[in-house]
Amino acid sequence: MSPSLASSLKDPSLFVEKSYIDGQWVSSTTNKTFQVTNPATEELIGTCPESNTDDLNKAIEAAAKAFPAWNFPLAMGARKVAAALAAGCTVVMKSDGLTPFSSNALAVLAERAGVPPGVLNVVTALENTPQLGLALCQSDTVKKISFTGSTRVGKLLMKQSSDTLKKLSLELGGNAPFIVFDDADLEVAISSVLVSKFKVTGQTCVCANRIFVQEGIYDRFAQRLVEEVSKFKVGHGTDASITHGPLTNGVSKVEEHIKDAISKNAKVLIGGKRLPSVGKNFHELTILGDVDDSMKVTQEETFGPVAALTKFKTEREVIERANKSEVGLASYLITNDLGRSHRVSEQLEFGMVAINTGVISDASAPFGGVKHSGLGREGSKYGVEDYLTIKMIVTGGISPNL
Repeated sequence: MSPSLASSLKDPSLFVEKSYIDGQWVSSTTNKTFQVTNPATEELIGTCPESNTDDLNKAIEAAAKAFPAWNFPLAMGARKVAAALAAGCTVVMKSDGLTPFSSNALAVLAERAGVPPGVLNVVTALENTPQLGLALCQSDTVKKISFTGSTRVGKLLMKQSSDTLKKLSLELGGNAPFIVFDDADLEVAISSVLVSKFKVTGQTCVCANRIFVQEGIYDRFAQRLVEEVSKFKVGHGTDASITHGPLTNGVSKVEEHIKDAISKNAKVLIGGKRLPSVGKNFHELTILGDVDDSMKVTQEETFGPVAALTKFKTEREVIERANKSEVGLASYLITNDLGRSHRVSEQLEFGMVAINTGVISDASAPFGGVKHSGLGREGSKYGVEDYLTIKMIVTGGISPNL
């Protein structure tokens, strides 16, 4: 690990450059590794094992041996692992090749907490990720797969799991509409969209992607949003004055969406450019005005710091436009009309609706989407139930003396 990053950790023991299988930190059977870099500085953070199917099979065997339950997930992230363990499942966790050390830290903490060997296993890989995914889908031992990622990969996992009829939880892509009505409290609208759009530099599946603003409030909304965004500062997160960091790997897509919008007469209200002087993965926080539904920035999930503002006239119009998407994960609406809030939220074809807030995710609430945004729910009792199956037992003729 780089000395600067190592010194910044309060607990350096959480940083482990191995896979965690059957209670042991191990290298891959081939001893091959892959490099993990800091997207802000391109500095090498460390290396992790490039696990193959032999390593994966060891993890599967360890999980089955540790607790031979019917349900066995490929889990990703603490939210998935917590629900799986609560349901009595053992877990093989395939971490993202770009961010493997977070998953390893979770394994360290689980080990400290007394989770027995084999109950939680973490396998790292980058190049071998497709073959590991296929092996998990085709394994009869694995009873459930839980995946967060793109719709394309989610559909692939469904196909690969068809022969073993696995239970699937899929949290896939989004294209969240953020609707601001004329009767909205302007400051509530601004604070909500800032949280929803620019958290994690726009890199979450529930970030506002299409910002619909009713004509009567559009100009004031755009002006106030520019004022607030101009206060932010992009740079390396180790600097306390920085508010937004780099993109992990999507800066080219952000640039492509902005160029496409400009070519179709959208206006750049602030930002709009990459920041090569800061680093190759940095981009200005950007607001686009006069956006329409023909532009890539509204048709696709940008997954970056671009707020695309588009006008609408009527309630019926904006509902139709918001629902005109193959995906349906998160949606937002800002209004002071209680009747409208109920009416619109019922008609929005999304798994989640936030009213007068930009915060939509909570561990106690069911998280998930409809249409091409996936299957199942995470969080709340429904997230645990996704790791269970219903069994009916009918008993008759038992002697009362037994």
